Amino acid sequence: MGARKSIMAEKLKAEKKQKAIAVLRDCPTSPRKMRLVADIIRGVEINRALGILRYSKKEASIRMEKLLRSAIANWEAKNEGQRLEDTPLCVKEVFVDGGRMLKRVQPAPQGRAHRIRKRSNHVTVVVDKMVTEEKK
Repeated sequence: MGARKSIMAEKLKAEKKQKAIAVLRDCPTSPRKMRLVADIIRGVEINRALGILRYSKKEASIRMEKLLRSAIANWEAKNEGQRLEDTPLCVKEVFVDGGRMLKRVQPAPQGRAHRIRKRSNHVTVVVDKMVTEEKK
Protein backbone atom coordinates (compact mmCIF):
# COMPACT_ATOMS: atom_id res chain seq x y z
CA MET A 1 0.00 0.00 0.00
CA GLY A 2 2.85 2.38 0.81
CA ALA A 3 4.50 1.85 -2.59
CA ARG A 4 1.25 2.68 -4.36
CA LYS A 5 0.91 5.94 -2.45
CA SER A 6 4.45 6.98 -3.33
CA ILE A 7 3.80 6.27 -7.03
CA MET A 8 0.65 8.41 -6.91
CA ALA A 9 2.57 11.15 -5.11
CA GLU A 10 5.25 11.08 -7.83
CA LYS A 11 2.57 11.35 -10.54
CA LEU A 12 0.97 14.33 -8.81
CA LYS A 13 4.37 15.97 -8.46
CA ALA A 14 5.09 15.49 -12.16
CA GLU A 15 1.69 16.94 -13.10
CA LYS A 16 2.23 19.87 -10.78
CA LYS A 17 5.63 20.55 -12.35
CA GLN A 18 4.09 20.91 -15.82
CA LYS A 19 1.45 23.38 -14.63
CA ALA A 20 2.21 27.02 -13.91
CA ILE A 21 -0.18 29.30 -12.06
CA ALA A 22 -0.45 33.07 -11.87
CA VAL A 23 -2.94 34.92 -9.65
CA LEU A 24 -4.12 38.52 -9.79
CA ARG A 25 -5.89 39.74 -6.66
CA ASP A 26 -8.14 42.78 -6.15
CA CYS A 27 -8.18 43.84 -9.79
CA PRO A 28 -10.36 46.99 -10.00
CA THR A 29 -12.56 45.68 -12.82
CA SER A 30 -15.96 44.09 -12.39
CA PRO A 31 -15.90 40.28 -12.54
CA ARG A 32 -18.46 40.27 -15.35
CA LYS A 33 -16.22 42.34 -17.63
CA MET A 34 -13.16 40.24 -16.79
CA ARG A 35 -15.03 36.97 -17.47
CA LEU A 36 -15.76 38.13 -21.03
CA VAL A 37 -12.01 38.32 -21.66
CA ALA A 38 -11.29 35.07 -19.76
CA ASP A 39 -13.81 33.15 -21.88
CA ILE A 40 -12.05 34.24 -25.08
CA ILE A 41 -8.65 32.76 -24.15
CA ARG A 42 -9.70 29.64 -22.22
CA GLY A 43 -8.19 26.53 -23.86
CA VAL A 44 -6.26 28.51 -26.49
CA GLU A 45 -2.57 28.05 -27.33
CA ILE A 46 -0.48 30.71 -25.54
CA ASN A 47 0.90 32.60 -28.57
CA ARG A 48 -2.59 32.87 -30.05
CA ALA A 49 -4.00 33.92 -26.66
CA LEU A 50 -1.36 36.67 -26.34
CA GLY A 51 -2.28 37.91 -29.82
CA ILE A 52 -5.99 37.92 -28.98
CA LEU A 53 -5.37 39.88 -25.78
CA ARG A 54 -2.94 42.28 -27.45
CA TYR A 55 -5.47 43.39 -30.08
CA SER A 56 -8.63 43.23 -27.99
CA LYS A 57 -10.42 46.53 -27.39
CA LYS A 58 -11.44 45.62 -23.87
CA GLU A 59 -9.64 47.33 -20.99
CA ALA A 60 -9.58 44.11 -18.97
CA SER A 61 -7.47 42.42 -21.68
CA ILE A 62 -4.44 44.57 -20.73
CA ARG A 63 -4.38 43.11 -17.20
CA MET A 64 -5.15 39.61 -18.47
CA GLU A 65 -2.23 39.78 -20.94
CA LYS A 66 0.15 40.79 -18.16
CA LEU A 67 -1.14 37.93 -16.00
CA LEU A 68 -0.72 35.40 -18.82
CA ARG A 69 2.87 36.55 -19.38
CA SER A 70 3.47 36.03 -15.65
CA ALA A 71 2.09 32.48 -15.84
CA ILE A 72 4.37 31.75 -18.82
CA ALA A 73 7.37 33.08 -16.87
CA ASN A 74 6.38 30.86 -13.93
CA TRP A 75 6.30 27.84 -16.27
CA GLU A 76 9.78 28.72 -17.56
CA ALA A 77 11.07 28.99 -13.98
CA LYS A 78 9.65 25.56 -13.09
CA ASN A 79 10.93 23.83 -16.26
CA GLU A 80 14.47 25.15 -16.72
CA GLY A 81 15.67 22.34 -18.99
CA GLN A 82 12.85 22.75 -21.53
CA ARG A 83 12.56 25.42 -24.19
CA LEU A 84 9.32 27.37 -24.49
CA GLU A 85 9.44 27.23 -28.30
CA ASP A 86 9.64 23.41 -28.34
CA THR A 87 6.80 22.88 -25.87
CA PRO A 88 3.20 23.48 -26.98
CA LEU A 89 1.55 25.29 -24.08
CA CYS A 90 -2.06 26.33 -23.71
CA VAL A 91 -4.22 28.22 -21.23
CA LYS A 92 -5.61 25.24 -19.33
CA GLU A 93 -7.81 27.09 -16.85
CA VAL A 94 -8.89 30.66 -16.30
CA PHE A 95 -11.33 31.60 -13.61
CA VAL A 96 -12.54 34.89 -12.24
CA ASP A 97 -13.92 35.26 -8.72
CA GLY A 98 -15.52 38.30 -7.16
CA GLY A 99 -13.24 40.33 -4.92
CA ARG A 100 -13.69 43.09 -2.42
CA MET A 101 -16.53 45.53 -3.08
CA LEU A 102 -16.19 49.22 -2.22
CA LYS A 103 -19.56 50.62 -1.24
CA ARG A 104 -20.28 54.28 -1.85
CA VAL A 105 -23.37 56.45 -1.50
CA GLN A 106 -24.55 58.84 -4.20
CA PRO A 107 -27.16 61.51 -3.53
CA ALA A 108 -30.43 60.92 -5.35
CA PRO A 109 -33.50 63.14 -5.89
CA GLN A 110 -35.96 63.97 -3.09
CA GLY A 111 -33.49 63.37 -0.25
CA ARG A 112 -32.81 59.75 -1.12
CA ALA A 113 -29.48 58.01 -1.57
CA HIS A 114 -28.39 55.36 -4.06
CA ARG A 115 -25.74 52.80 -3.33
CA ILE A 116 -22.79 52.48 -5.71
CA ARG A 117 -20.90 49.19 -5.61
CA LYS A 118 -17.39 49.42 -7.04
CA ARG A 119 -16.56 45.81 -7.75
CA SER A 120 -13.18 44.10 -7.99
CA ASN A 121 -12.12 40.55 -8.84
CA HIS A 122 -9.51 37.83 -8.42
CA VAL A 123 -8.21 36.13 -11.58
CA THR A 124 -6.31 32.83 -11.75
CA VAL A 125 -4.58 31.57 -14.91
CA VAL A 126 -3.17 28.03 -15.25
CA VAL A 127 -0.79 27.26 -18.13
CA ASP A 128 -0.08 23.63 -19.02
CA LYS A 129 1.16 21.48 -21.88
CA MET A 130 -1.34 20.92 -24.69
CA VAL A 131 -2.94 17.48 -24.69
CA THR A 132 -2.51 15.83 -28.08
CA GLU A 133 -4.69 12.88 -28.94
CA GLU A 134 -2.59 9.82 -29.67
CA LYS A 135 -3.65 7.49 -32.47
CA LYS A 136 -4.02 3.86 -31.45
